[in-house]
Amino acid sequence: MKTLDDLLGEGVSGRRVLVRADLNVPFDKASPGVISDDGRARAVLPTLVALRDAGARVIVMSHLGRPKGAPDPKYTLAPVATRLGELLASPVIFASDTVGSDASEKVAALTDGQVLLLENLRFNEGETAKDDAARAAFAAQLASFADFYVDDAFGAVHRKHASVYDVPSLLPHYAGGLVLKEVEVLRRVSESPEQPYVVVLGGSKVSDKLAVIKALLPKVDKLLVGGGMCFTFLKAQGHEVGKSLLEAEMISTCAALLEEAAGRIVLPVDIVAASEFSADAAFDTVAVSDIPADRLGLDIGPESVALFAETISSAKTVFWNGPMGVFELAPFAAGTRGVAEAITKIDGFSVVGGGDSAAAVRTLGLDESAFGHISTGGGASLEYLEGKKLPGVEALEK
Repeated sequence: MKTLDDLLGEGVSGRRVLVRADLNVPFDKASPGVISDDGRARAVLPTLVALRDAGARVIVMSHLGRPKGAPDPKYTLAPVATRLGELLASPVIFASDTVGSDASEKVAALTDGQVLLLENLRFNEGETAKDDAARAAFAAQLASFADFYVDDAFGAVHRKHASVYDVPSLLPHYAGGLVLKEVEVLRRVSESPEQPYVVVLGGSKVSDKLAVIKALLPKVDKLLVGGGMCFTFLKAQGHEVGKSLLEAEMISTCAALLEEAAGRIVLPVDIVAASEFSADAAFDTVAVSDIPADRLGLDIGPESVALFAETISSAKTVFWNGPMGVFELAPFAAGTRGVAEAITKIDGFSVVGGGDSAAAVRTLGLDESAFGHISTGGGASLEYLEGKKLPGVEALEK
């Protein structure tokens, strides 16, 4: 596939470049309009700066949240435009629609080196349409704005959406540096990881991670399981899990995985069990065999952290996706912090697989540079490791 460097080599001064970014940032629930983690916005900065400094007229597009194909003030990208301008140290123009009159007028008025952000792509039904014709029609409107297309939204390449899959077929297209880096890293950990290879999985549900577990199990030396998903595995071992998150329909699947893994799946040995899902809840650390029936597990305990850290310490490659507990609540953040810190100390290559794991790194104030790579695409990372084709990557390769 052609790259951003190829495009810059061809010259972009005075040309309009449509950039698909992933600006799907989280907002502070207590403070509407306040971005709680701008990591995805910062990740696309190198591409935007390179184009701006080369004199391109840059048109950025992204989705935010899951609006229902129509404008919704809750999901406006206006605050993101403000933050992006701060990060670029130059104003970012904002269009109040995506392909309407305001966007058209502001695209036409762009001058060399200016950056424009279009309103949320998902305010338009065509972006996510299953109907090829509807999707293609919206893509044609987007493509009409520009001379070239750059995809630097790895977090969206697993979606067959208009801005990701259809627009590249209408314009000369190039992969941004972020997309190239993500694919290179994931290829490394899926095709040729240096052994010992340890995978750490957390998050809520086994069903969400089942495909990646099956894909990785033959390749890993150890698979460490924490987070809410560990309780279904513990139930499969015969433990009482109280009111903890449980997927009853997955118990037999977990039992089969444990048998297949022959000791390579490592589960917690102690749990922080709370009276309720609250930062103010009463809680105790108990062995996995002693979880009270009236309590729910919200984090792995210190003995589990020590066990996981010891396993991680000998690894040459670590892939981590999913927190070990409810890290957003201070009493239940120690498990995620302890495991993350252990990953930073390995003599090898580590990958944080995006999503909540990447958010945890920043929320807990951990040194991002201590990890080999922090992915911007949780879902895309997992689908790549499952062996699935990513529509956005396929479109860039054509």
